[in-house]
Amino acid sequence: MSRIVKKLVSTANAAKPVAPYNQAVIADRTLYVSGCLGLDKDTMQLVPGGITQQTEVALKNLVAVLEAAGSSVDNVVKNTIFVKDLNDFGAFNEVYKKVFSKNFPARSCVQVARLPLDALVEIESIALIGDVVIES
Repeated sequence: MSRIVKKLVSTANAAKPVAPYNQAVIADRTLYVSGCLGLDKDTMQLVPGGITQQTEVALKNLVAVLEAAGSSVDNVVKNTIFVKDLNDFGAFNEVYKKVFSKNFPARSCVQVARLPLDALVEIESIALIGDVVIES
């Protein structure tokens, strides 16, 4: 049986986990990024404002974790988005498409009753590690 490497990912460039989990885990060449909130990494508080501001910071945290793992937004294959209010879908997408601007990953977006710390948005990702070739 071949050996598969599991590696825990942690970076000071993104908000720390708010519960017992890692920012991300690499299994072989697949990266699983835990849900990122709009938390300021220095204060560990949700950023003030609304869905736009929290989405900007959640994506900033996501990018930092991806980079710490040796990946990037270009290597993301699936995002799952949790929002407190699906009426924020349009505002969320305006921010999202500034980060994910081409070769869009697969994606789900669902409204949930409540998110950790009463956040408005949480973003989790699955990405690849290594030299990825995109074919269409």
